Amino acid sequence: MKKLSFIIFLMISLVLGGCAEMSDTTKRTAGGAAIGTAAGAAVGAMAGDTPMGMAVGAAAGAAGGYLYDRHKKSEEKAYQEGYEAGQKNK
Repeated sequence: MKKLSFIIFLMISLVLGGCAEMSDTTKRTAGGAAIGTAAGAAVGAMAGDTPMGMAVGAAAGAAGGYLYDRHKKSEEKAYQEGYEAGQKNK
């Protein structure tokens, strides 16, 4: 269990440490994958197949992070359109 905890810690550190030059999409997708990996490892450990849990968790987390990014960009676009429309009406 200590080895698994170290691996999860190392993965999250690598993702968060290299975020300075990443785009928002990459940050959110990688963050989702890191969270998914940790959650998948916990579930996989309880189920008896930690590597499979980590893989499934990483995939699900990455997909969730990407979808969250799309949602945030949609919100931002709607805000900008509303702001521009408001400026035109002044």
